[in-house]
Order: sequence, then C-alpha cells, then structure tokens
Amino acid sequence: MTEKEYNTSVDLHASALFRFIKKNLNVREDAENIVQDTFESLWLNLKKVEFEKCKSWLFTTAYRKMIDGIRREKKMVEMPESYREKGKEAAQPDLKSILNSAIQKLPEIQRSVIMLRDYEGYDYAEIGNITGLNESQVKVYIFRARQTLKNYLVSIENII
Repeated sequence: MTEKEYNTSVDLHASALFRFIKKNLNVREDAENIVQDTFESLWLNLKKVEFEKCKSWLFTTAYRKMIDGIRREKKMVEMPESYREKGKEAAQPDLKSILNSAIQKLPEIQRSVIMLRDYEGYDYAEIGNITGLNESQVKVYIFRARQTLKNYLVSIENII
C-alpha cells in the first residue's frame, strides 16, 4: 500500500470504523482512541496490507483492539450517568434511545455481529473474518441478537 492509498483508506473508512466502535462501546473518547490506534497499526503495517483488503483489515484490527480494551476493563463496573426520574415520564418515547438501550443489553459478540451486519452492511463471510467466527456461528449470533432485540422492543415496559 502506498501513502496515497493509505490517505484514501483513512478518508473512506474512518467514519464507518468510528461508528462501529462507538456503537459497541458507547464512549466517544474510547472509540476515537481505538480508531486512532487502528490507523496507526495500518501505517506501521503499510507494506503488508493490500489496499483492496484494507477495509476488512481495519475492521478486524479495530474489533480486536476493542475486545482487548473490554477485557482489560471488565473488572470495573460503571453506573449509568443518568437515571430517569419516576415523576418525569416523557410524553413520547425516544425510539432511537430505546433501540440503543436494547442493543447495549446484548452480549458483546451479538452486539458486534449485529452492528457489522445491519449498520455497516458486511456479509456473513466478512463478519466471520473480522470476528474470527465461522459463517454458521455468525448467522446464529445474528439470529439470537435479533430475537433478543425483538423480545425487548415488544415488551411495553421497556418503551414506556
């Protein structure tokens, strides 16, 4: 890969890579750091990565860096920053926040595969390459994630 191709790959894939990591981590600063580390790794491996395969390489590397970070911080428990007060019920539910909340309740592997499939548009084989799963496992995790999301979203107490 040349410098020009590297710059092109940054322009083409930085925002999608950031969205994927941000949606999984839900912390902007951590997502920015992972994306930056990923592009740094690409720069260090410039001679080894082909331009045509750089999108897959970037998502695979970012996914692995994200998982490493999650494992490092797994012992820490964070409390949600804001709780909804009982007396302040919204007149209309915010569907985007409800969906984001539902996605955050998924196990990390299901959340990752559903994000890669439905938000980033990867096919099953590409998701398998990124996550290290085979195609059948990817399909199972996506099916289970969609079932969990469906059950969560159908439940009236989660929407009100």
